[in-house]
Formats: sequence, C-alpha cells, structure tokens
Amino acid sequence: MRLGVLDVGSNTVHFLVVDAHPGAAPLPAYSHKAELRLAELLEEDGAISAVGVERLVSMVASSLRVAEDKGVVDLLPFATSAVREAANGEEVLRRVEEETGVALTVLSGQDEARLTFLAVRRWFGWSSGRLLNLDIGGGSLEIACGLDEQPDVATSLPLGAGRLTSRLPGEIADPGDLRELRRHIRAEIAGAVGDIARLGPPDHSVATSKTFKQLARMTGAAPEGAGVRVPRRLTRSGLSAWLPRLAAMTPAERAQIPGVSLGRARQLLAGALVADAAMDLFGLDELDICPWALREGIILRRLDTMDGQENRVAIEA
Repeated sequence: MRLGVLDVGSNTVHFLVVDAHPGAAPLPAYSHKAELRLAELLEEDGAISAVGVERLVSMVASSLRVAEDKGVVDLLPFATSAVREAANGEEVLRRVEEETGVALTVLSGQDEARLTFLAVRRWFGWSSGRLLNLDIGGGSLEIACGLDEQPDVATSLPLGAGRLTSRLPGEIADPGDLRELRRHIRAEIAGAVGDIARLGPPDHSVATSKTFKQLARMTGAAPEGAGVRVPRRLTRSGLSAWLPRLAAMTPAERAQIPGVSLGRARQLLAGALVADAAMDLFGLDELDICPWALREGIILRRLDTMDGQENRVAIEA
C-alpha cells in the first residue's frame, strides 16, 4: 500500500510518500518538504507566531494535494517538539484540523526516542546487540538504549540544534556565549548518563537525524548521492578537529562545507556541540549513521499493526 507520513518537526515539515507492506522495507516514492523552522518562529511568550501557523497550515494543505496526486491511501500525520512545547500548541493543532481536516498526533519526547530506536534496530538487526542511539532534532536530543526493539531507556532532552542556536546570537559566536552553552549542554547530558551506564556498555553506537548526517559528511563520510546503504561514520576525533573552525565561521561560510545546506548552516555549530558532548560523556569514539529515523519508525509501527491484523484474520479463517 502507499502510505504518506507527514512529519511536522522543529526545522522541517516533511511529507514522505512510501510504498510499504508488512515484512518488507518501506520504499520512498516521493518527498515534499519545506524548512519552516517553527522553533525559530516564536513569540516572546513561546507561542508559534501567526506567520508560522499560516506557513504550517499551507504546508499541510499542499501535502494533502500531493497525497491525492500520488495515490496515498493512509496518512500518518505527527508533530514533535516545536508544536508540543509551543505555548499555543493546542490552538495550532485546532487551526490545522479546522482548515485542512488533518489531526496531527503530538509525540512525546520518549515516543520520539522509542520509535527512532525501532527504526535503527530494524536497520542494523539483532546482531548489533545492545544498541545506543542518539538523535539531534531541532528542538530536542533523543537518547535510547536497549537489547530489544523497545529500548530499556528512552529519554528526551531540550538540546535541539535549533533551540540552542538562539543562545548564540550574531554571525560569529561570542567565546563567552560559546563556553556558557557548552557548559549547559554537558550538564544536561550528564544527568542522563547514569541511566544508560546501568545497562552496561553498548555493543553498537548509532546516530540518526540530519544534524548527525551533515556532521559525518563534514568530517569525510560519503555524500548522500552514494546511496543509503553506503556505511557512514562520525568520529569524535574528526568532530573535535572541526569545532574551532565552525565557531570561527559565519553561517554563510558553513554553508560552503560539502553536505551542509544553507538552511541548516546556522544550527550546525550548536548541533556539533551537542554531538561532541554526547560522544564524550558516553565514552564513544565513533557513531555509525543510520539512514532510518523517526519517520521510518512511524511507518514500521503502522506496518506491524497491519501485519497483526492480517495474521489474526488468517488464523481465524
């Protein structure tokens, strides 16, 4: 069947059309997205601005038109931290539903971590043993670890690259602001280290999200055009070597780095600080980059539900 996944994230609203059925890997068929950066379109009270809401409604409406054109039969719409934490989040959800008919499901941070972990487990398989996964979004950092398809620990921290970038005003980061942000990031992550450490050392450490993909590409990983099955890795040594350079660059200069988009260039430094702190505090020398993440986790969970229904019908027959 053809599914449509509407992902309302802190940076990007992404509508992904996939061909999928139980027991098979979902195959992307069409992608429709826009960098709305909702996490940056906030009023002083933390509400998404009128401009942000208008852009969101317009993007959801255009996604519905794409869904109709592409023959989508099942729509899976969800929102993450930007809507979840907005002061007017309920109003935004109501407005979207009233004007488009789409009822967005708001995922908790733990749900994000669990569903992303499911996608990573399915991609790498059981041979990976105890998996540790890190995901840097626009609004939050998700951490999950475990032996099964459901992680033993799943947590979400307010350390998204978009959220933290607001603490680094100006074209080039002020050294004092940079030190303060680094201390803040490390204090937040340190509070989660104990829960992961109690499980024992991971057998396989993995990263997901656009931020990690761009950091890996920056440090020498294969370009996106090489295909999703090409192994990609981020090393802490490579990342640490780049950090001073990123801090000295303007966003326009960062956008010239291979693999870094103009829309994400401003957030790259904050994302790199989070990645460096997480790798250091969890004692990780390297992270494998997984091409599947939250959207694929949503799809896989939906397919699992379908598979259970089909099996039940077959048994009863």
